[in-house]
Amino acid sequence: MWDQRYADKDYVYGTEPNDFLLSNVALLPKSKVLCLADGEGRNSVYLASLGYDVTAVDNSLVGLEKAQKLAKVKGVSINTVHADLADYDLGIQKWDAIVSIFCHVPPFIRLDLHSKIYPALTNGGVLLLEAYTPKQLEFKTGGPPVAALTMQSEQLSAELRPLKLKLNHEIVRDVIEGKGHHGQGAVVQVIGIR
Repeated sequence: MWDQRYADKDYVYGTEPNDFLLSNVALLPKSKVLCLADGEGRNSVYLASLGYDVTAVDNSLVGLEKAQKLAKVKGVSINTVHADLADYDLGIQKWDAIVSIFCHVPPFIRLDLHSKIYPALTNGGVLLLEAYTPKQLEFKTGGPPVAALTMQSEQLSAELRPLKLKLNHEIVRDVIEGKGHHGQGAVVQVIGIR
């Protein structure tokens, strides 16, 4: 499905970084960052342009090829890993930051993935996450087609323990990211620290 979506010559979600990442990037320690489900690489390439050592993981080879192409155009280097997040090993105290932007996966994968985030972060490491909430289904401006693939603030509080959540709220904001996300969006935003 994602290979087919990313086969478009244009970047489906644009080439600019996500707004939530853009406005909070200063909170990320300047070192090793993992970008989950980074698709065509807009967020990983942006972080690399700021000097971060970035690894982007995604299950779409087509998306990762476009990410490498974007990195080349921007004159930066990123590491890309082709993997299914159901099987991907995040490691232990390996990342200074983990960025999860619209990483919508089935609940059984999400629960397992989220349980691995705290151990995968170094001490003082930061998680930055933005995802659509069930309310997004009313807007129809992008995101998953079913509520089971969305996330909510209360459930993330439980799933991300024992991270200290400095921010965990649900808001409605304009999400203008290529043609894939265009218009008002209902999102949950999280900043967690190990």
